[in-house]
Amino acid sequence: MNLTSRDQADLHGENGKARQMAMRILVRMLPVFGAQKFLDITAAHIDSSLFQGDATLEYAERLSGWGAKVVVPTTLNVSGVDEHGWKRWAVPADWAEKARRQMVAYQSMGCKPTWTCAPYQESERPVLGQQVAWGESSAVVFVNSVLGARTTRYPDLLDICAAVTGRAPAAGLHLEENRRGQLLYHLRGIPPTLLEDDSFYGVLGHLIGMDAGEFVPVIEGLDVVPGEDNLKALGAAMASAGTVALYHIIGVTPEAPNRNTVFCGKPPLRSTAITMDMLRTVRKELTTTDNDQLDMIALGSPHFSLNEFALLSKLVKGKCKHERVQFLITASRVVRTLADRAGYLEVIRRFGGTVTVDTCILTSPMLPDSINVLMTNSAKYAYYAPGLLGTRVVYGSLEDCVQSAMLGRIEIDSARWDM
Repeated sequence: MNLTSRDQADLHGENGKARQMAMRILVRMLPVFGAQKFLDITAAHIDSSLFQGDATLEYAERLSGWGAKVVVPTTLNVSGVDEHGWKRWAVPADWAEKARRQMVAYQSMGCKPTWTCAPYQESERPVLGQQVAWGESSAVVFVNSVLGARTTRYPDLLDICAAVTGRAPAAGLHLEENRRGQLLYHLRGIPPTLLEDDSFYGVLGHLIGMDAGEFVPVIEGLDVVPGEDNLKALGAAMASAGTVALYHIIGVTPEAPNRNTVFCGKPPLRSTAITMDMLRTVRKELTTTDNDQLDMIALGSPHFSLNEFALLSKLVKGKCKHERVQFLITASRVVRTLADRAGYLEVIRRFGGTVTVDTCILTSPMLPDSINVLMTNSAKYAYYAPGLLGTRVVYGSLEDCVQSAMLGRIEIDSARWDM
């Protein structure tokens, strides 16, 4: 191993027990990453902030008790609870208290209390070529692909070690040679109107994620420039259905101006044509119920953006949801505040919607047992909900979700998909 004098000092405890523990873990992980040295990082995003049991709490409080401090700007992923709103839900009090203690521990280390899986929705975010250490799969794929910053997929508990030391293994997607495209996906015969449907990007991402695994996919033939929320949904679906941490879209994402550049002049390992029949098949797989029963609409995985709040407020203005259906949106504290100032939240509240911050239905025991069928425009929710929540799920567009909430039953407009 090629350790610097600073690495050696941390390893030998010269800079305190917390940094020693963090560096010991990083050194043990170097062979796992196939690396022999570290590189400097300039920012971090911590997924370890999520309470997952006594072990994650003990880990955080031990670091905090030893005086751990992050040495780079560091944001925090979702917590196990909405710190100030958990009593409205089915969260056990002991769970909430332990989750709160874990939140306190990470804040004491100097981490910014963002509590979101989409920290890039805030004003400060990494830029092209910047070396960072990010956890949380959807955040990782976004920062790599859309922003062009560089991180590998950091697992829980290792991410905070990188933030405390400012060091990360010089491996994986940190390195230029590992960021070139590997698999080519060419879109064929996709109606232009479907490219305007927000549900398209989750379906496309789910399809590619299942097929690509850990490889770097490249998308060609997308005849529009997707919005940031579309790219967020696309990457989140790839990262949940597979383990994609970086994708390129030719002519759209920053490292893919053309095919020759993104593949470094080499042919792709494999080329696949994506057709409407393939997309329709995957779309059907994202729905796991065959009747029109509906208990909840769940939006915000990854967390809802300000633009999504604006779109939703237009769709629900002057309308009311059915009393039988709950309508839940998850977002960050910052975005909720901005949405409130813009007047979007008042419109959504009048419709009957509820906004929860800090957390996610997949990571907090907040949903009551009465929620059996959940509808969402998030392919990530649709993929995880049956296994993690034990619910049946329906996948549709944002407009489908609003219409279904109003009717009190599932209503899907498939016109764009049937062309």
